[in-house]
Amino acid sequence: MQGTEGGKYDCKSKEDQMKGVIAHCLRQLVVNNFGQEKWDAALTGAGLDKDTQILVTQDIDDATVLKVVGSVCKVLNISLEQAADAFGEYWVCTYAPKIYKAYYQGKNSAKELLLKMDEVHQLTTASIPNARPPRFDYSWQGDKTLIMKYKSHRQLIDFLVGLVKGVGKYYNEPLQVSKISSDSIKIVFP
Repeated sequence: MQGTEGGKYDCKSKEDQMKGVIAHCLRQLVVNNFGQEKWDAALTGAGLDKDTQILVTQDIDDATVLKVVGSVCKVLNISLEQAADAFGEYWVCTYAPKIYKAYYQGKNSAKELLLKMDEVHQLTTASIPNARPPRFDYSWQGDKTLIMKYKSHRQLIDFLVGLVKGVGKYYNEPLQVSKISSDSIKIVFP
C-alpha cells in the first residue's frame, strides 16, 4: 500500500490483511475523544455500515482499515500525520498497556522498549495465526541517535513515527523523532 495525500491509499494486493486490534484501538480513540457519532461517520465515510463491529483477533483487509483511517482524517479534519501521532500516543499510553502489559514489564526507558520491538513482533508472528506486524532493524549514529528501519509491505512509516513519539510520552522522555525516508526514522534520545 502506498500512502498518498488526503489519507487515501492504493493497495498492491487485496489479500493483505492485518489484525483487528489496530481498528479496535482506532475506534476506542475516536469514540473516547470525539464521540460515537464521529466514529459512525468515519465508518459510513469508508463505505461500511455504522454498526460494523471489529474483533481484536479478526483478520481485516488492509485496504478496509486504511479507508477507515482516511475517513477518520476527513471526519475530524486532520492530516494523516496528525492521525498517526494521535494513534501512536493512544496505542502506547492507553491501549497497549492494558492488553500487552507483559511487553512493558522490565522496560524502564523508551530506549529499552524500542530496542525490544522487533523481538516482540517476532514473537507475535510466531504465536498469533496470520499476524504480520512490521519488523525492525536498528543502527546507531553515536550514543544518542538511533536509526530504526521499518520493514513492512504496508508502508505506514508515519504510524511508526507516531508510535515512537508515544513511547517517548509514555516514559516522559522528550524524544526527537523524524522520518528520514519511506522506511527509516531517526530517534534522538535525551
